[in-house]
Amino acid sequence: MRILRFILLGLLLVVVVIAVGGFILFNDLTRGPLPQHSGTLKVAGLQAPVEIIRDDYGVPHIYAANAHDLLFAQGYTQAQDRWWQMEFSRAIGSGRIQELTGQNDDVMGNDVFIRMAGWRAAAERNIAEAYDAETLAYLQAFADGVNAYIGGKNGGDLALEYSLLGVNGVTIPIQPWTPVDSEAWIKAMQWNLGTGLQDQDRSYAYEALSDEEFDVLEPQYPFDRHPTIVTEDDLPIWEKVPLAAAPADRVVAANPARPVETAFAGGINGEVAFGFGMGAGLGSNNWVVHGSKTATGMPLLANDPHLGIQMPSIWYEIGLHCQPVSEACPFDMRGYSFPAAPGIVLGHNNRIAWGFTNIDPDVIDLYEIKVNPDNPLQYEFDGEMRDMTVRNEEIKFGDGGSVTIQVRETHLGPIITDNVEVTPEGSSGYGEVALAMRWTALDPAAIYRALFGLNKAQNFEDFRAAAGEFVAPAQNIVYADVDGNIGYQTPGLIPIRPAVNTGLVIQDGSTSATEWLGYVPADLLPRIYNPERGWIHSANEALAPLEYYDQLKAQLAPEYGDDINVVFNRYWDFGFRGERIVELLEASDQHTIESLQAIQMDNKILVAEAMAPYLATLQFDDADLAAARDWMLEWDFQANRDSGPAALFSALWRRIPAAVFNDSYGDRWSVGGGSAGQYALIGLLDQPDNALWDDLSTDGVEDRDALLAALFADAHAELVETLGADRSQWEWGKLHAAVFVSNPLGQSGISLIEDIVNRSTATGGWTGAVDATNWSTGSDTYDVGSLPSMRTIYDLGDLDRSVNHHTTGQSGHPYSADYDNQIPLWASGTYKPMVFTRAAVEAAARDTLRLEPAN
Repeated sequence: MRILRFILLGLLLVVVVIAVGGFILFNDLTRGPLPQHSGTLKVAGLQAPVEIIRDDYGVPHIYAANAHDLLFAQGYTQAQDRWWQMEFSRAIGSGRIQELTGQNDDVMGNDVFIRMAGWRAAAERNIAEAYDAETLAYLQAFADGVNAYIGGKNGGDLALEYSLLGVNGVTIPIQPWTPVDSEAWIKAMQWNLGTGLQDQDRSYAYEALSDEEFDVLEPQYPFDRHPTIVTEDDLPIWEKVPLAAAPADRVVAANPARPVETAFAGGINGEVAFGFGMGAGLGSNNWVVHGSKTATGMPLLANDPHLGIQMPSIWYEIGLHCQPVSEACPFDMRGYSFPAAPGIVLGHNNRIAWGFTNIDPDVIDLYEIKVNPDNPLQYEFDGEMRDMTVRNEEIKFGDGGSVTIQVRETHLGPIITDNVEVTPEGSSGYGEVALAMRWTALDPAAIYRALFGLNKAQNFEDFRAAAGEFVAPAQNIVYADVDGNIGYQTPGLIPIRPAVNTGLVIQDGSTSATEWLGYVPADLLPRIYNPERGWIHSANEALAPLEYYDQLKAQLAPEYGDDINVVFNRYWDFGFRGERIVELLEASDQHTIESLQAIQMDNKILVAEAMAPYLATLQFDDADLAAARDWMLEWDFQANRDSGPAALFSALWRRIPAAVFNDSYGDRWSVGGGSAGQYALIGLLDQPDNALWDDLSTDGVEDRDALLAALFADAHAELVETLGADRSQWEWGKLHAAVFVSNPLGQSGISLIEDIVNRSTATGGWTGAVDATNWSTGSDTYDVGSLPSMRTIYDLGDLDRSVNHHTTGQSGHPYSADYDNQIPLWASGTYKPMVFTRAAVEAAARDTLRLEPAN
C-alpha cells in the first residue's frame, strides 16, 4: 500500500508539473505579447520625450514636441496594439498572404491577382516618385517607430498568431516596416472601395438580355424619386455656366458589348481578398448639420463608414497632439487611422472635422488586347506593334517553397487574364484572351500628402486644397468648422471617356478611340458650402442631378469636344438610406448629438413598408399563416435586434430575389437583396401578372399574390423550425449575428483557436437601412457581411462633447481587455466620450506611458 501510495503521489506530482507547465506556457503565449502601457521606456530614435495617455478603452493620446516624434510614437503605439493586423495588412497589399498562412489553394488566387494588378509595384513607384520630402519624412518617422517596437523581438513576443502558425510549420521572419508597406495598404483600400471587375459581367448581360429585361434587373437611378447628394439648389457650382449646355448621355449608351469568355488571374472574381474582411461594404453614411438647425447653434457632423466585417476593427482610434502646435509641428487632432498608416484618415483637428462616404465612381476599364500571334510580348495598337513590359513575381510560402509568375503590362495597364491557374508546381501561363486593366489607382499619386493636408487644414479653402489631391478612392467628404461653416467636396480622379466608351463593358484595346482622354479637373468636381437648407448628407446615392453633367460637359467641351462621356457612374446605391436620412434631418431644426445618434441607429426597412399593403391582402388557407402575417404587419418596420416581425420579414425577403428574378435570369444576370433588388421589386408590385412572378419550378403559372403567399409560408416554416412555434420568442438578433473573424486563424477550422480569436454578437440593422448591417439573400445564414465600421458624431461647438464607438476594440491581442470591449457599445448603439482637450484627456486617463530617447 505504501508503494502504491508513493506511485500515486508521484503520478499526481507529474500531473501537477505538466498542468503548471502547460499553464505557464499558455500564459506566456497569450499574455507575453501584451505591450507595456504604463511607466517609462527608453526608445532609440526619439529626439525628445513623448507622453502617451490611454483612456478606459485603450485609446491613446500622444503628446510630442516635434512632428517626427509624434509620428514615430504613432508607429510605435500602433505596433504595440495591432502589430499582427499590420503584418497581415502588409501581406494583403503586397500579395504575400501565403508567406503568413503557408501554401493555401484558397488564398493563392488573391496573391496571384494582387501581384498581377501591381498593387505593391504601384506603391513602390509612388514612394520613389510622387511624394514631397516632408511627407516622406512623416512616412519614414512612422516606419521608424514601428521598427523601434518590433526590433529585436521574435514573433511570439509580438503576437499570439506567430506561435500558433508556427505549430503548423509556418516560419515568419519579422521584417522591418517601410513607407512602401503603408502605401501598399492604401492600394488595397483603393481596390476595396472601387467598382471591381463588373465590365465582363455586363458585357455578357448586354448581349444576353433585352433592353427591357436589363432595365428591370439593373434599373437606372430614380432621380425623380430618391435624393441626390448635390441638389438642384446647389447648382451651378461654378460662377459662370455656358448657356448652351449640351445634354449629357443619361441612359445606358449603345456601347457594343464584347462578351469575352475568360477567367481572371488566379481564378478570382471582382471581390479580391473578400475572405479577409476586405469585402466592399454596401454603403456608408455621413451628414453635417449647420448651427441654424442644431440646439447649440454650432455644427454637428456624423459619419459611419460601412466596410467588411473583421477582427480587430479596421480602425485604430488615436489622438495626435503637437506640444506646442507650430508651423513645424502642425498637428492637434483625434480620429481614426488604419493600423498600417500614419496620420488620421477620419476625424477632426482643433479647427475642422471631416467624414467620408464612398462615391463608387467607375474608375476601372477592361480592354481586350490584340496580342501579336508570333510574339506574346507584343500587342497591336493603332495599327502598330508595341512591346509589353514584363516583370516576374515570386510568390513565397511560409511553410517552404515558392512559385514564380510572369506579368505582362501594356500602356493601358497590366494584363489580368494570365496565370489563371497557379499551383506550387507552376502556372498555366498566358490566357487565351488578354484583358488589360486601366485603373486610376495605378497612376502616380501621393495619398498621404492629401491625408496630412486634411490633418493640417484650418478652413474650407485648406480642406478643398487637400481634398483635391485625394485622387483615389474617390469619396464624398463632408466638412464642418468651429466658425460655424459646413461644406462638401467630391475629390478623386474621374475619367473623361470618349462617347464610344461608356465604361460599362469590355473595350477594344487595339485603338486609341476608346482610351481615356483625361480626368475631370478638381475645380469642376461638385462642392457645397453653407447651403440654405442647413444640412448636407451622403449615403452613396447618385452624386448630383443630371443637370450637373450637362453643365460639366459644357465646361469640358472647349478642350475635349462634345463627343465625351462624363457620367461618373450609372449604378449608384438606390437611395433608400439617403431618403430616410433626409426625412429625419428635415424633421427637426433643433438637432442634438442624441438626435443624430438616433438617425445613425435607425433600422427602418423601407422595402418592407412598401410591400406591406400587398402582403396585407394575401389569402391563406392556413389560419396560423394569416395570423402570423397580421402579427408581422403590426410593426413599425424597424429591424431592431429584439424584433420578431423583422425576423419573419427577413426570412421572406431572403427568398424573393431568387424566386422573382434569378429563376428567370440568374444564368445571365443575378439580382441580390441590396438596394437595386429592393428597387426592382418595388417596381413590380403594381404588376401582379408580370411573368417574373411565375415560379418556373412549378407546372402552374403564379401571379404576384400566389408567389408571395407561397414564399411567406416557407419563411414562416423556417422560423418555426429554427426559433420555435412561439412567436413571442422570435427575435431578429437570434438570426442576424455580427461574427468578427480574425485573420487568418479565425478561419482555421479549429474551434478551440477560433473561439480564442473570434467574437460574435446579436445585432439589429438591415440591408438598405441607415444602420446598414448588410446580409446576403444568397447566403445560408443571416450573418452580417458588412457593417458600420464605426459611428461618430463631432460637436464643433465643443469637441470634448463628441461621441463615438467602433466595432471591436483598440487591441489586436485576444487576451487584452481592449480586444472586444467596444462590441457591446456597437451592438447596442451606446456611445462613449471622445474627449480632445488635454485637461479632458488627463481626467479620463487609465494608463500613462512615457517614451524617452535611449541616448
